[in-house]
Amino acid sequence: MIDGYGGDKAKLDDKSLVELCLNELPTMLGMKKLSKPCIYFAEGNNLKDPGGWSGFVVIQESHVSLHTFPGRRFLSADVYTCRNGLDDKKVVSYFKEKFSIKEIEQNLLKRGTKYPSTDF
Repeated sequence: MIDGYGGDKAKLDDKSLVELCLNELPTMLGMKKLSKPCIYFAEGNNLKDPGGWSGFVVIQESHVSLHTFPGRRFLSADVYTCRNGLDDKKVVSYFKEKFSIKEIEQNLLKRGTKYPSTDF
């Protein structure tokens, strides 16, 4: 999970860039896309959320989601995978470069630690 602060407002408001990232990142990480990216513009709610782009792509290994908040210069991304050995530094660098992020908050969460090794 990545939260990016101080990003470039124009890049965060660029639907084409969001789509590029959702197409490019899984391939770059050696993952297989099962769908084309789905991208939506979410209107602001006059509270905490000023609006922005939300998108996701389903991959064989799970999914990648991306939410931008141009007015706050903020990005939130989840790269959820069942694959071991995800290069999280590569993922962080990718988003920093693509959206000119100044500061990253990263949370790595291990899931399925007791996942069965055989079928029942």
